[in-house]
Amino acid sequence: MNFKIMLMFVIMQLPALEAASQKVTQKEGNTKMTTINLTKEEFLNKVMDYENNPKEWKYKGDKPAIIDFYASWCGPCKMLAPVLEELAKEYEGQIYIYKVDTEAEEELSRAFGIRSIPTMLFVPMNGQPMMTQGALPKTELDKIIKERLL
Repeated sequence: MNFKIMLMFVIMQLPALEAASQKVTQKEGNTKMTTINLTKEEFLNKVMDYENNPKEWKYKGDKPAIIDFYASWCGPCKMLAPVLEELAKEYEGQIYIYKVDTEAEEELSRAFGIRSIPTMLFVPMNGQPMMTQGALPKTELDKIIKERLL
């Protein structure tokens, strides 16, 4: 009986231990850049304020960006996610890789006419962004980053 109680206590503590472990890793500086989730408000502040300036594209960032419009239930989106994480680490300090959950941010998705997922918006520092649909392979994403963003 005591073993069952002790086992349940340990199982209940696992999430807290995992969170503490992640905080220690972050403090030690062992983390690499990963993709960044954006809400509509963050998009307006970090990428473009399409509400106050709907006719002209004016990027607010200090580095080029890729914005991945995705949904958690989408198979191709799930396949693309680790590729984007790898690219975020490889191009750390050179580009941002943002993610927008189309179900949580419906208004933002509508503003950009997202009808198919995954859809990616490639945002250079100067000029107009480029949009693609579908889960592109890493080699193609790498090529776009080098030729269009950097």
